[in-house]
Amino acid sequence: MRANLNFNCNFVQNEHKVMYQRALQPYIMSVIAQFPVISITGPRQSGKTTLCKMLFPDYDYYNLETDQDIEVISQNIHDFLRQERKGLIIDEAHNLPNLFSEVQVAVDEDDSRRIVLSGSSNFLIMQSITQSLAGRAAIIRLLPLSLYELGEEAKTDTDTLIYKGFYPAIWGKGREVKEVYNTYFTTYIQRDVQQIVNVKDLRQFRRFVQLCATRVGQEFVASSIADELAISIHTVNSWLSVLEASYITFTLSPYFRNMGKRIVKTPKLYFYDTGLVCYLLGLKSPDDVRNSFMRGALFENLVVAEMMKNRYNAGMSNVDLYFYRDKSQKEVDVVEELAYPNMQIFEIKSATAIKPDFFRNMNYFRKIYGHAVVSSKLIYDGSHEMDIPDNGIVNFRHVN
Repeated sequence: MRANLNFNCNFVQNEHKVMYQRALQPYIMSVIAQFPVISITGPRQSGKTTLCKMLFPDYDYYNLETDQDIEVISQNIHDFLRQERKGLIIDEAHNLPNLFSEVQVAVDEDDSRRIVLSGSSNFLIMQSITQSLAGRAAIIRLLPLSLYELGEEAKTDTDTLIYKGFYPAIWGKGREVKEVYNTYFTTYIQRDVQQIVNVKDLRQFRRFVQLCATRVGQEFVASSIADELAISIHTVNSWLSVLEASYITFTLSPYFRNMGKRIVKTPKLYFYDTGLVCYLLGLKSPDDVRNSFMRGALFENLVVAEMMKNRYNAGMSNVDLYFYRDKSQKEVDVVEELAYPNMQIFEIKSATAIKPDFFRNMNYFRKIYGHAVVSSKLIYDGSHEMDIPDNGIVNFRHVN
């Protein structure tokens, strides 16, 4: 489900870099008309600051990573928030924890004020909003670039897309893939992780993340990783929660009509960005991706992450995506719940040619759930497409 856009969702070129139009823009503009505060969260370097400045060029901008801006605001937060201005953007807002309660008082006094809060420490920002700004702030997630946002650049070969990932710095600024992810991951480990949980052995945590990368598209069995790292299952689950809170990974629960079973059964693990997975796996080029035994899993991760991006970009707060696997190991890659009892299902294959057995598991699922399955589609890497409800075919670049 893509947002309806009234702009060319590709990019704006200047002499220094490419500025991508983001699919979230219409949704953000509709939300800020209703809420005095919006918080834009998402992974580090996903383009939050760039988007804020692009959407609100007349708002005053402050970055609380700088001592100067912290000094300006902290001297008298009460008076600072009440200065006459069109709006206010405060980046890295978590660096001034008492700011949030002052924002609450300011917008309660005058709900025509408009304040945009952003930052790289999503956990701390979310915690502060929950405590001080519940009901006053809209929370918006900005993930890395989608295929739709890449526009013509998404037509590059599939292995390059998987390898480069979707961070704006790689595509818009032409930075080296290895250097971007090395800096990203080092900064994430040294700063973000330590703000969420006290990890005593950062090398062990790094190994944990690398092991997670080897399990993309697989059921996440905490006991297996615990055994490999010689740590407790509790620690594994705690560290996974850190990755989810900082938008590194997400999981899909197994599909059951019984809601309780979805909660207790083993989920499948994915990363929000395939480029980071490739970095963690030690893949150094698109050719490495092409020849990797994990190529199919990486392709599946790309597609499922794309589905997540498209739904968040449309302003969906709850993304009802699941996977199906029964005792006989019959599996459907993605089940999307629609209005009860309806659902649509997707099978993901990295092949460029269609084989009849690609539809076998979807047909099996249809026999079980009957008319509740309103659509089934094969998502693959080929060019032939067919838009029909029963076993349609779509190239992954056109997934929605």
